[in-house]
Amino acid sequence: MPGRPASLAGLHDAKQAHRYLDRLIGRNACPNLLNVCFPGRVFQIDGNFGGTAGITEMLIQSHAGQIELLPALPKNWPAGSAKGFRARGGFEIGMDWRDGKLTSAVIRSLRGQPCKVRYGDAVIDVKLQAGERYLLEGAFDQKRKT
Repeated sequence: MPGRPASLAGLHDAKQAHRYLDRLIGRNACPNLLNVCFPGRVFQIDGNFGGTAGITEMLIQSHAGQIELLPALPKNWPAGSAKGFRARGGFEIGMDWRDGKLTSAVIRSLRGQPCKVRYGDAVIDVKLQAGERYLLEGAFDQKRKT
């Protein structure tokens, strides 16, 4: 079960990913949030790593030069923000969402590599120098380097 939230998020199945994450935290986590395995309640580090990976994959995925924002956002998380995510290719991501929709995102290039950024069906090419930022607002309605 520890890897299930991440693999289900990778399949864009937000409902099932959230279900397994909820089960992982609700049934297998101790009060200190460390994970244990039944029946002997033995500490299980892969549950902690799997839960973290699941949350990350629900909010951001990066594969083959493309960064996907909120690919498996559960309905139970209608509003929120996340920052400090690292994506393949040397990018740092921060984003906000409200009513289950992306409201803004900041992409910062750490190495000056190009990438594609996807949100839903919208895809844009981002070309930045190392250290530059790209601000996306709404569903890519407004975009600019900062």
